[in-house]
Amino acid sequence: MNESVRARLMAFRQAQPRTPRLVRRTVEARGLSFAVFSTPEVPGVSPLLCVNGGMLYSHAILWPALAPLAARRQLILYDQRGRGASQAPPAVRTSRIEYDAGDVVAIREALGISRWDVFGHSWGGGISMLAASRDPIGVRRLVLCDAAGATSSWIASLHGDALARLTGVERETLATIDPLSLHDDDPSVHSEYSRAIYPAYFADHDFAALFKPPLEASPAGAAVASRLRREGYDWTASVRAIASRTLLVHGADDVIPARLAAETASMIARSATLVIAAAGHMPFFEQPARFFGAVSDFLDAPDAGS
Repeated sequence: MNESVRARLMAFRQAQPRTPRLVRRTVEARGLSFAVFSTPEVPGVSPLLCVNGGMLYSHAILWPALAPLAARRQLILYDQRGRGASQAPPAVRTSRIEYDAGDVVAIREALGISRWDVFGHSWGGGISMLAASRDPIGVRRLVLCDAAGATSSWIASLHGDALARLTGVERETLATIDPLSLHDDDPSVHSEYSRAIYPAYFADHDFAALFKPPLEASPAGAAVASRLRREGYDWTASVRAIASRTLLVHGADDVIPARLAAETASMIARSATLVIAAAGHMPFFEQPARFFGAVSDFLDAPDAGS
């Protein structure tokens, strides 16, 4: 293992304040009950909603990974519909990512928050882009971390690119799963694939061995993921409508290519892009000082005219 990567993460974490406790509440929105989790309020500072990716997973995939951001602002996390502790919709197989985006706006309103910042990781970046385009008054700033692209063109090469990064048993395991099987909404297949491809998301292969996503099988998440893969998508119009100041952060060595960040940024009027060297899909693990410093500086910067 590259001990410098592990040592860097451990040293960074040891220098941080104690991780705050999350308080859970139930929020009713759009006819569903959502599990919402938050750190203590910070007066005078916009709260930050954190939207996780992975489609199958609860908020726990980002917690306590993002805890350093809670030092200067309240963090709000939630379980998406039909994931974690949040209620599944009645017609779960009709689930779409657009419904997830609508939930973000509805949860803000249900919490009585007039304006917040939004952080979206991976597919959560897609949810966040769609939500920000619908809610220009409610989203002050937007951070997209290793986010899905504005169109589905990147998906076709993902499986092959991931295989090229893996060796031995890991490669053999991923190779046994036909990516076309993900066009079906079988939660167990999506869960198996998410775990098999996970090591390819890291820049440092040995460091990746320290992490493994939880074994989740969400029918709602699988329905959303399968639809996106099967039908494709084009969010260009929605992305162009984003009015919030936006920072796109992407690991240079992510299996999801960093060029997507620049392509998405070119569609957003007030945006900046940061590509972090020697980092993959989770730069908050592999390059924490660079990642948290850049995100905090962006969120802390005064608004124009203030």
